Amino acid sequence: MSPPIASKSDSPKATGESRVAKLFGLTGENWMRHSNPLSVWTRFTVLSLIALSIWSRDWIGWYCLIPLALSLLWMMLNPLLFPKPRSTKNWASKGVFGERIYADHKAVEIPDQFKSPVPNIANAYATIGIILLAYGLFVLELLPVLAGLVIAHGGKIWYIDRMVLLFEDMKKRKTEYAEWEY
Repeated sequence: MSPPIASKSDSPKATGESRVAKLFGLTGENWMRHSNPLSVWTRFTVLSLIALSIWSRDWIGWYCLIPLALSLLWMMLNPLLFPKPRSTKNWASKGVFGERIYADHKAVEIPDQFKSPVPNIANAYATIGIILLAYGLFVLELLPVLAGLVIAHGGKIWYIDRMVLLFEDMKKRKTEYAEWEY
């Protein structure tokens, strides 16, 4: 019996980012579907929908699990629901392309300036927002909930902006990446 074939995300060169991408079905052409700006911008609704679902426990009790489940389903399906965009010459699409490149940063040589801890710092900043959000939802206080949402979204926007810069640099180095932009 032959040994099982390891998937790319199981390889020693897999990154946490590539594992998360695979979890959301972001492989091959699905990356192009997610590069649709509608996919990117509507995905920003997920955290707010989850927060509203959890907050609704005060109003509807255990029935809050229904909107929570729908919010989680939206989070999983969103990257796959939209068609390939008509154009990828926009910030959102370029951000997705940068994420695609960065997900393979152990297997793909990226420029030194993008090996900095800034993407991790941006994600840590977003995590601070999530912690504040979780606290606000636990105690049902609006100010920490709203502040947590703003901080978490700010961190995500900062991360995506770094990914745009990565894509802009990498498309000059590799024609395959340049072809993603049309």
